[in-house]
Amino acid sequence: MFKSFFPNPKWFFISVLLWSVLNMTLWYTGGNTWGSAIGWPQGYTNAELPVGVSRFWSPSFLWFYVWFFISTAFFALFWKFFSDNKWQRWSIWGSAFILFNIWFGVQVSVAINAWYGPFWDLIQNMLGKGGDIKDLYMGTLTFLYIAMVAVTFAVINAFFTSHYVFRWRTAMNEYYTERWEKLRQVEGASQRVQEDTMRFATIMEDLGVELIKAIMILVAFLPILFDLSKHVPVLPIVGEVQHSLVWASIIWAIFGTVLLMVVGNKLPGLEFNNQKVEAAYRKELVYGEDHADRAQPATLAELFSRVRKNYFRLYFHYAYFNLVATWYRQLDILYSLVVLFPSIAAGKMTLGLVNQIGNVFDKVRESFQYLIMSWKTIIELLSIYKRLKAFESILDE
Repeated sequence: MFKSFFPNPKWFFISVLLWSVLNMTLWYTGGNTWGSAIGWPQGYTNAELPVGVSRFWSPSFLWFYVWFFISTAFFALFWKFFSDNKWQRWSIWGSAFILFNIWFGVQVSVAINAWYGPFWDLIQNMLGKGGDIKDLYMGTLTFLYIAMVAVTFAVINAFFTSHYVFRWRTAMNEYYTERWEKLRQVEGASQRVQEDTMRFATIMEDLGVELIKAIMILVAFLPILFDLSKHVPVLPIVGEVQHSLVWASIIWAIFGTVLLMVVGNKLPGLEFNNQKVEAAYRKELVYGEDHADRAQPATLAELFSRVRKNYFRLYFHYAYFNLVATWYRQLDILYSLVVLFPSIAAGKMTLGLVNQIGNVFDKVRESFQYLIMSWKTIIELLSIYKRLKAFESILDE
């Protein structure tokens, strides 16, 4: 699954983690100011970023672009020297490009959040006193420019990711077909090579992108949420709490994650069994196309009864899982607003601040809820991983 596409997977992923930690440490302990040594204006890191699309080509952003490219180049050269994998350009440079686009998408969210406060405060002031309509149009255009950049990069990333996933599938396909003589006797071998490789690469990429995005959102928005918590000193029921919004988002996300993990613990095994009984039934039908003595009604009835039994168990367990998940999501919609009720009732909020806090709070809370939002997909991935792992065990032997 991994060695076909990544160079020496175990050490590769360890090196990715170590290299990322090293770069983040250097960046946040002064590396973000090193641009001054090669011509960037003095004090560019402390300059207030504009509320608009021009922030994306401000000196601090341009220096990050240079840093990211140089860092990726060093990492790619290291692995090219130690383990030159056929798919290295896609597995390293492709992954880096997707990672950059995720980071850029998070920065777009930060830019939109910076726009929320001033724009909605402007509307609140005009509702009471009136004002110049041109200010409303200019504020709307600012949002539109940011949104246009966001949509363009999102489409580019989706297009590139599709090619990336297909390259990964191609690498797995080549790896398995080169060893087909050892693998062809495994039950459902054709399905695993043709279908499971495609689904594994697609789901793995989707989950990986969402996980990295969740981490980056936390890095970008948690400091903002810490700062905004001073406007919400009191939480409902609990009372006065320091860093109230941060604690409220963490506790709610942990509650939902544990809840769904408990109610959905049987689903991965059932999904795995489902693919096994489906593969056995499909295999007998395929044999029946070429051999008259195969796919007899009694045999097919028995095999299909196993399919039916497993599906009925899946339906039952998914019924209460979906009920709990849907109720949690419905409550989640109200949660961020209820948290602000004491401060709103105390008259400490403006319309712009309510929208800004709501946006940041939702971003942080959703990032903490990564497992909740991805649980069904994780269940599917686990079942596919089990099948491919059993498939590869033949090669290990």
